[in-house]
Amino acid sequence: MSENPQMNVPAHSVAADEGWTSVITPHRGWLDWRLRQLWRYRDLITLFVWRDFVSVYKQTILGPLWHIIQPLLTTITFTIMFGRIAKLSTEGVPAFLFYLSGNVMWSYFANNINKTSITFVGNAALLGKVYFHRLVIPISIALSNLISFAIQLGIFLVFFAIYYFHGANVHFTAWVFCVPLLLLMLAGYGLGGGIIVSALTTRYRDLANLVALGVQLLMFATPVIFPVSAIPEKYRWVLQYNPLTPVIEGFRLGFLGAGHVTLMQLGISFGVMLVVLSIGLMLFTHVEKTFMDTV
Repeated sequence: MSENPQMNVPAHSVAADEGWTSVITPHRGWLDWRLRQLWRYRDLITLFVWRDFVSVYKQTILGPLWHIIQPLLTTITFTIMFGRIAKLSTEGVPAFLFYLSGNVMWSYFANNINKTSITFVGNAALLGKVYFHRLVIPISIALSNLISFAIQLGIFLVFFAIYYFHGANVHFTAWVFCVPLLLLMLAGYGLGGGIIVSALTTRYRDLANLVALGVQLLMFATPVIFPVSAIPEKYRWVLQYNPLTPVIEGFRLGFLGAGHVTLMQLGISFGVMLVVLSIGLMLFTHVEKTFMDTV
């Protein structure tokens, strides 16, 4: 039996009665991420993307329309609760557009981290039967969520045009060209955080139950339902130390012309994202070779 060239794992040959046999052994390095090997599985990634996108609303009445209904209902709720009742400031931006912009960005991050956090446990049956690069699944999740984001961004732009032609104080700025970078950062944070939780839940299952709660609490420490300027100065440090704050503020500044973010803040946030993603990849690499013994 010869070594499979598709599998970038070390092998050594041992003599047997019937000839030479390749014995495949797993990698042990924390930094052995095998990122080049991912390109070989691009067709599998595409298949998983389609599976993830379609299966979410399979056997439902409205199907993919939930990608539109869900953010709209959430935005309407925020507009009534925080805009009309609590009367939180939106820096002169129409409340509906303000909350919709935050929901669109936050949904992408939340979906990435929530779904990635169950990579090992949720796909144990598949991962135990066939070999493929394990990062295929988290990457496919980020790409399938990107489709949902594109749909929701389209809805946001429709409402933006309606408000704009009715004289609302909203306008594009040069920060709109940073949107691809902002999406990359959200994907990095979602994948990194989700992979860390996924690696830990192979031994500690109850951590998965804390992910959804943690994401909800984190939303209130991120300017999703309020601008940074609405927070008293003595509490503003909480938002300033949140690396997601420049991402949300940058998106609003690009599309609505409202927000407070600097290139320095964005650069620091990008650096933190790289650290989180690197830690996640190291834990993922360390756990993937033994997770079937503990799942």
